[in-house]
Order: sequence, then C-alpha cells, then structure tokens
Amino acid sequence: MRLSLPLLLLLLGAWAIPGGLGDRAPLTATAPQLDEEEKYSAHMPVHLRCDACRAVAYQMQQHLAKAEAKLHTQDSRGQQVLSESVYTDVLDGSCSCSQTWQDYGVREVNQVKRLTGPGLSNGPEPGISVMITGGPWPTRLSSTCLHYLGEFGEDQIYEAHQQGAGALEALLCGGRRGACSEEVPVTRAEL
Repeated sequence: MRLSLPLLLLLLGAWAIPGGLGDRAPLTATAPQLDEEEKYSAHMPVHLRCDACRAVAYQMQQHLAKAEAKLHTQDSRGQQVLSESVYTDVLDGSCSCSQTWQDYGVREVNQVKRLTGPGLSNGPEPGISVMITGGPWPTRLSSTCLHYLGEFGEDQIYEAHQQGAGALEALLCGGRRGACSEEVPVTRAEL
C-alpha cells in the first residue's frame, strides 16, 4: 500500500506538533474484577445495595411520571393522579420489565465498584472505563424492586412519588436502616 506524500507528511506532522497525537498518554481500561458474590449470588451484593435502591427509585419515578403524563385529569392541586389500579400496574411493570434494567451494570472507578446506569450519578465521570452489563444485574435489580414493593406497598410508594423524586428515594433508601444509611446492618456472616 502506498501513501501519498501529503498524507504521509500530515501523519508525521501530527506527531511533531505539541498537543498532537504524540503527546497523549495512551488510554487504557480494564473490566472490573468481580468477586464470587458479585459473579454468582442471586442477591444484590451489600456494597451495591444503595446504588441499586437509587436505581429502583429512579425507575419507579420515571414509570409513574410517564403514566401520569398520559392522563388528562387532574386533582384539586392540579397534579395528574393515577387510579390505584393504574399505579399498581405501573409499579409492578417497572419492576418486572426486563428492558428497565438492561442499561445498568457495574464499573470500577478508583478501585471502587459501583452500579451505574440511568438515574445514578457517582461523581465525576472517568475519562474511560469498562462497564459490565447483563448477566445477573437485571435480575438482581428486578428482585430488589419487587422487594421494595413488598416492603412498602404500592400506596405508600405512590404517595412518596407525588411528593417528588427526593421523597421516593428517601422512603426506599433512607432512614436508619435504609440501603443508603451508614448504619446498614450486615445480614449474613462471612463464611
């Protein structure tokens, strides 16, 4: 293959220009090294439960807001209000819809593994990183979502949704024993 002289000079010149291709450090990224629990457990690992809770709150909020946007009726305060049967179906659907959880996965930033996906901001984004999606993560998130539906019930979740996204996240994830609390008890002993 023959390169034309102008193209060859352009390529060589890019290496010689300050700030050109030659001054850049190579970008590298490696996939997170998952431990046995992260690879094989049916449950969400303890260190990722806060992120999982925040993802569930975000998805519930999004599904409910989308259903409310389709309504043409408002309550006395001007808010769109779903009937009990509709918000129950919407919340059940938000947990069981496999498409809801496909964009979530795990990546490692500064030696810390975090769940990442829509609604999760974990600080400044790294220049380059590898995220592991699929596998057990959608099933774990769906199970986590169904756990919160069972724990709090659709009525209480919808009431918190009507107060705003912060209220729903606070209900599900906050509190003394919430997934995002500093005092979350470890539920199993290390073997």
